[in-house]
Amino acid sequence: MSEMMIEVNDVTMRFRMNKDRIMSLKEFVTTALRGKLEYNEFTALSHVSFSVKRGETLGLIGRNGAGKSTMLKAISGILKPTEGSIVTRGNIVPMLELGSGFDFDLTGRENIFLNGAILGYNEEYLKKKYKEILEFSELGQFIEMPIRNYSSGMLARLAFSVAAMVQPEILIVDEILSVGDAEFQAKSRARMMELMGGGTTVLFVSHSLEQIQEMCSRVIWLEQGCIRMEGKTEEVCEAYARVSNPGL
Repeated sequence: MSEMMIEVNDVTMRFRMNKDRIMSLKEFVTTALRGKLEYNEFTALSHVSFSVKRGETLGLIGRNGAGKSTMLKAISGILKPTEGSIVTRGNIVPMLELGSGFDFDLTGRENIFLNGAILGYNEEYLKKKYKEILEFSELGQFIEMPIRNYSSGMLARLAFSVAAMVQPEILIVDEILSVGDAEFQAKSRARMMELMGGGTTVLFVSHSLEQIQEMCSRVIWLEQGCIRMEGKTEEVCEAYARVSNPGL
């Protein structure tokens, strides 16, 4: 029986949003001390459960606001569920927001070591991987430039190159393959396929059903924070396409 790398058990995620338009910390503190703060509660995820086996690539689809990114952040450990539990086994590399874990005043080279350390790798390992990361990114001499001067495409190259060259056991990807030029996107997809073939477990969010169908063995369709459908990639994507484009 395949090992379960991710187990999401009855997870609910609620957020409190301030009703008043408070524009400063002083106003917030004053209002709080007077006991006048009022909140609206927003449920981003409601009683979501699923599991992912070792080596499986699971796709998450749904409209904006369906809860996809919140789910990925919860699995990555960035957010803590309001209710329920999440169990993960193995090192996780989250690629959720470009530049997260980077210091924009440091060079690309320095950020390779910074980001690698955040992901749990020691300096000796990163030195061995440095040339491979640099070659994959194709940044060349720009690796010595502060990344505040990078374009979004250059930042995407660096972020993906670090994450995909350190052999993650669980890779969490939120739309990163949509950034960068067509050639780099193709190279990134090829590297993702290589990781998947090597046993890496992948959670993949994309608004491109074509990418989901190419990359994923199973798909979960989230709608208003709940699982609307879960199953084989082709079946779930076809059902989602019919609802999203009823004229087809």
